[in-house]
Amino acid sequence: MTDPNAIQPSELDQLPDRDPEETAEWQASLDAVTKAAGPHRAAYLMRRTLERAEGNGIALPKLLETDYVNTIPTAAEPDLPGDPAMEARITAWNRWNAAAMVTRGSKYGVGGHIATFASAAWLYETGFNHFFKGKEADGSGDQLYIQGHASPGIYARAFLDGRLDEHHLDHFRRESGGDGLPSYPHPRRLPWLWEFPTVSMGLGPLSAIYQARFNRYLTNRGIKDVSASHVWAFLGDGEMDEPESTAALALASREGLDNLTFVINCNLQRLDGPVRANFKIVQELEAQFRGAGWNVIKTLWGNAWDELFRLDTTGALVRRLREVPDAQVQTYQTRDAAYIRQDFFGKDPALVEMAKLLSDDKILECFHFSRGGHEARKVYAAYKAAVEFKGAPTVILAQTVKGHTLGEGFASKNANHQMKKLSVDEFKNMRDLLELPIKDSDFVEGVVPYGHPGADSPEVRYLQERRAALGGPAPARRVHPVAPLPAPAEKAFASFDKGSGSQNVATTMAFVRLIKDLVRDKETGKRWVPIVPDEARTFGMESLFPSLGIYSPKGQTYEPVDRDQLMYYKEAKNGQILNEGITEAGSMADFIAASTSYATHGEAMIPFYIFYSMFGWQRTADQMWQLGDQLGRGFLVGATAGRTTLTGEGLQHADGHSPVIAATNPAALTYDPAFAYEVAAIVKDGLRRMYGEAAPGEDPNVFYYLTVYNEPLPQPAKPSGLGIDEGIVKGLYRFNTAESAGLSPVANAPRIQLLGSGTAIHWVLKAQRMLAEEWGVAADVWSATSFTELRRDALDADAALLRGEERVPYVRQALHGAEGPVLAVSDYMRQVPDQIAQWVEQDWSSLGADGFGLSDTREDARRHFGVDAESVVVAALAQLARRGEVKATAVKEAREKYGL
Repeated sequence: MTDPNAIQPSELDQLPDRDPEETAEWQASLDAVTKAAGPHRAAYLMRRTLERAEGNGIALPKLLETDYVNTIPTAAEPDLPGDPAMEARITAWNRWNAAAMVTRGSKYGVGGHIATFASAAWLYETGFNHFFKGKEADGSGDQLYIQGHASPGIYARAFLDGRLDEHHLDHFRRESGGDGLPSYPHPRRLPWLWEFPTVSMGLGPLSAIYQARFNRYLTNRGIKDVSASHVWAFLGDGEMDEPESTAALALASREGLDNLTFVINCNLQRLDGPVRANFKIVQELEAQFRGAGWNVIKTLWGNAWDELFRLDTTGALVRRLREVPDAQVQTYQTRDAAYIRQDFFGKDPALVEMAKLLSDDKILECFHFSRGGHEARKVYAAYKAAVEFKGAPTVILAQTVKGHTLGEGFASKNANHQMKKLSVDEFKNMRDLLELPIKDSDFVEGVVPYGHPGADSPEVRYLQERRAALGGPAPARRVHPVAPLPAPAEKAFASFDKGSGSQNVATTMAFVRLIKDLVRDKETGKRWVPIVPDEARTFGMESLFPSLGIYSPKGQTYEPVDRDQLMYYKEAKNGQILNEGITEAGSMADFIAASTSYATHGEAMIPFYIFYSMFGWQRTADQMWQLGDQLGRGFLVGATAGRTTLTGEGLQHADGHSPVIAATNPAALTYDPAFAYEVAAIVKDGLRRMYGEAAPGEDPNVFYYLTVYNEPLPQPAKPSGLGIDEGIVKGLYRFNTAESAGLSPVANAPRIQLLGSGTAIHWVLKAQRMLAEEWGVAADVWSATSFTELRRDALDADAALLRGEERVPYVRQALHGAEGPVLAVSDYMRQVPDQIAQWVEQDWSSLGADGFGLSDTREDARRHFGVDAESVVVAALAQLARRGEVKATAVKEAREKYGL
């Protein structure tokens, strides 16, 4: 059978050989080595030759896998600075308290995880003692993405250095009293400690890459020099299965983000079992990261293995390590020396002879305990190599044992992720293993005690001295006191008040025009961060390319094809636009980094991310939840919004539900503006609340979601009168009455209140005229800019009533006394307007675009969903007929007249 991977003669023809004789000599040498020393020796020589070629910069495909051994040999490891014995005692206390905290909480049934931190303790402690820079260090310190399930270990360390006390630990996962500890890294719940929410797996690695990239963006744009900051992301090997975990690896290497290090805790276990039972996850990840251009450091084996590698004169040990699947490595962790001798060493005669030189204790030490991720010297060597490497990001693949030091009942057991407590006897065994001065009498009534050497103990002083030398406590989140950003000139907003006259303008275009004016502001213009996922031309933003530039760390190394055009494609090292390509996930990660810069770097930035509304909340709602947890601020803009406005695109582009999803996020202020002046008023209010002077009781840690439309329509002038801007922001105001619209209804005409949101208001206005001119019905039109905000205000009013406070919801105040029933119309599913139905005192009904979208003209799509002007007229007449205010026959007559 022909080897499909072999180079075929036709391929060789494409590679002319300038010296066939020399080539033949090389091939003969390889054949001779293979015959004399065997294929393993030949493979070894080829690998070393390829490594030398790669090291000399010879253009060859990269070597994607290396042997299953440490990248940094023992002889090349730097000395471990500081006091290793002291650090070992500190780590022991943290291991103990992390396990004690979760075990003590188990009596309340609140859960918790023990095994993850047990495996990763030295990965964190080495960093805290020697690498992780605090907020007082140069730049903004380092950014730490802590693995969510390791949070008990971070709390234990904060307890040791005095930032937490026993009361806090006893309220782990019990937050309702106000001083408990959240289960995982949640900045919104513990904003002085946690910076980055990471437990929604996959989002941490993605966000870390874009955070490192945003750090470069800030530096290159001259906003703040944060080149001394390093981003550390602590991840699990199982977590790397999430597509978001590896989605941006190429971006990180392409932009040379050597300010970024991934530390992947390779304990070979997912939540329920092995990560790669029949394969090797470390080798797979190495190939994946090397292929993407990362620097890879493997830290697999501890010092106990040094003797075994010295005895491996034939390479048999390295070959065996490479071929044993991960699930079998776990099995060795739980079996005796006799089993390991037979199953591991017994497969090769050379290994059988090696095993004869090893005691049972030595074998158990190697296979049960000695992993690179459990030894501070090995971890230190890897971290030092990572921060010193230039030109590419680094990933450290550190092998550990899940449940390490917790006892035989935990180590490498498939169920250990779900095991929430240790018995008293297990704690006593752990105490003896860690050599902690905890007495049996300290276990009062079977309750495990917390351990602390004392606030003035050598351990605590050492810990605090190390952190002081590195710039203060970590992790830590700090919002530096900064002056509110000055409000942009009123002219930018007021220009929309007069309307567009006879010109048709889509609200998407109105938003882009507003941004073009705001980025010119001398005070705040440079702080805008436009983010687009390769759709700028769709949204009419190409005019920003030459004026703002597209960010690229390399600048523009080519002559753009459209250089002679006014709106040419301009890239620049200090470019302001982040044009991410076709990645909503990457764009959201950009947005999160920019929106939290006020805390991470003490620099308030104003991101706006504009996207196809269908591809925002539907695809990346989890990241938007992450954004709310991280207390991000900025503007999300769902363009080409609505179920029926995007002509011809069809089901997968027709957004009829994003406001429903957005309504589930407490941090999202969701608006569906109908007119350009509403867009301006909402953006103006957002700038005030998030970046200026928030009103008493207002939370500035919110983000605004605006839906804007691509349908060019006349933009009316802002109505005169008091309270219009307040109504726009609160979610509802009366746009006109039948009388102010010049419709002159007859005396005692039936009256109805029509609520329209977004683009639907244009059909409502048409229906208002048809009702008056064809059916003698007076209709008042209201613009509902946010059904979600109206609902939230009403919920707050309900809660106030339960506290004995009298408060009337704004929607009831606004509609109080309005004559007739209410009919709400939306280009989204009816669930959107129906959010407020229970607080409306009038009879209520609604129309919306429920169901899947379809490809068609706007007019036919609206007729299909029953939301066009004619359908609004029929629905209004039906509502009035039920009240006896119009004849029932009018409804049938209208249906026939309009062909419904």
